[in-house]
Amino acid sequence: MYDRRESKQKPAGGAAVPRSARRQQTAPFESVSRVLWLTGLSGAGKSTLARKLCAHLRESGCPTVFLDGDDVRLAVADSHIGHDRDSRLINAMRICRLAKLISEQGFTVVVATMSMFREVYSWNRENQPGYFEVLLRVRLEILQGRDARGLYSRAARGEVQHVVGVHLPYDEPEGSDLVLINEGPESEVSSLVDTILSTLQHRFQNA
Repeated sequence: MYDRRESKQKPAGGAAVPRSARRQQTAPFESVSRVLWLTGLSGAGKSTLARKLCAHLRESGCPTVFLDGDDVRLAVADSHIGHDRDSRLINAMRICRLAKLISEQGFTVVVATMSMFREVYSWNRENQPGYFEVLLRVRLEILQGRDARGLYSRAARGEVQHVVGVHLPYDEPEGSDLVLINEGPESEVSSLVDTILSTLQHRFQNA
């Protein structure tokens, strides 16, 4: 397991990694199908980080597709799927299979989803090509403070149920390829992207 709290791969002085350096970072996997899976609780920054990661990969020439768990749910528009545990598992497995289908056509797929089930992580490791899992850890009190969509405050008032981390347990993955603490301001996201790219480079160069 790789934890940003123990090893910070920032350039000297905390400066952003130049574009040319990012091209070198992504070079080892530009033309290989992979699934990069970002997971964490609601408000942990999965989608924000995933979009920036996709932008850097595309800039380097890597054909990349972004899948957001909420967007997939809306696109499928299955009225039978709610937010209870069983429905969430069905939706998570749909995302898994869709990511695999797309990656097998020569794309790197970046997925941002809570996923929340150990069986999902296990299925991914057994079936996804070039699977790389990133866990975003954020303390619940910080998530409640961010609460951009008002989810946690509505849960506290009893207006919504089935909120993961409040009503439903979150199966934090064991043995993620990279663990990042994302409790700072949004301005630190670029640094987290650089950490992901550097770790990917190291992993696939030594594979």
